[in-house]
Amino acid sequence: MNVFPAWRLPDEAGRVAKLVPWMQQLATNGDAEAAFPKIELAALRQAGILAIPLPNEAPNWARARADLLAQTLAQLGRGNLSVGRLVEAHINARHLIARFGTQAQRAKAMADVQAGELFALWVTDPPDGGLHMMRRGDRLLLDGSKMFCSGAGFATRALLTAHDESGNSLMLVVTLNAGERVRPLEAPLQGMRGAVTGAVDFSGCSIATASVLGTPGDYLREPDFSAGAWRGSAVASGGLGGLVDLAAETLRTQGRVDDPHQKARLGSAMIGWETSRLWIWRAARIAEDPHTDPATAVAYTGLARIAVESACLDAMRLVQRSLGLGAFRHGTPVERICRDLATYLRQPAPDETLTQAAAHFAVHRLPDAPC
Repeated sequence: MNVFPAWRLPDEAGRVAKLVPWMQQLATNGDAEAAFPKIELAALRQAGILAIPLPNEAPNWARARADLLAQTLAQLGRGNLSVGRLVEAHINARHLIARFGTQAQRAKAMADVQAGELFALWVTDPPDGGLHMMRRGDRLLLDGSKMFCSGAGFATRALLTAHDESGNSLMLVVTLNAGERVRPLEAPLQGMRGAVTGAVDFSGCSIATASVLGTPGDYLREPDFSAGAWRGSAVASGGLGGLVDLAAETLRTQGRVDDPHQKARLGSAMIGWETSRLWIWRAARIAEDPHTDPATAVAYTGLARIAVESACLDAMRLVQRSLGLGAFRHGTPVERICRDLATYLRQPAPDETLTQAAAHFAVHRLPDAPC
């Protein structure tokens, strides 16, 4: 049986848009079973989405590619936030390899992407220690683990951070086998269940020294470290769009959409959604423009990230007030999206992000609107 819907559209964002209703139908079962979205990823792989051209791979085409990537990530979030998270991590890993990799590493990554391999980005250390590596001739011996690993057991390539014997933090790109060294989190996340977030133990693994990506400290190097947050915000903005659509559909079905209070809440949520889309559009262009001042790229992306977070949180409150207890029925699309969004939005240091961005633009002008 052909599980993929039929479509023939000219660009990646259009292809994903055609897949959105189908992805939405599968999302509820995937959440209930905490099942990895194999069918959805296969469809996206077939559509060429895992190999979507990245802005930093061709600086002369950065703006057009940023627009395409922003639209695509938002559509993925609208279809299924867990799928959007997995593809976002895949894109982030590709971005870092394109930015810091050798010519051989970039070529290898592109060949892997063209072959359909799924990249993961696993950089969070558990409280009891992180990942360490020790040189043994032309090999690296790993010791330790990573947590909050989306796609654990299913990603076939992973970009990791690890400390060497001198305490330097380095990036590694490793090849994985399905299900290898994976264990569930001791306390599973409430949302994003379809992203299958677990912990991965790398103790005893031996990898080639050629697996090292870049130089010490490159993972935290700006503007890539902070400005890349626009991609996650694009996925969240798409999830917000899906939530607003569902709220409007539910109110229409229940015959409650003509109530003036419902219309006011729905209108406010729509304003937040459109505002988040405009922030993402500008942030993508500013962050991916190779001529943007790095501090400005970081600061603007920080404002965009907080703007999207605020829009999502406000819309969740408005939708839950509009739909009442119906918005909290476990396993319904509205409840799932709110739970996924609440989890996905919990990125680190939101207060610091906002205050540092404000400090930058208290001295410097906001960038002019891109045309």
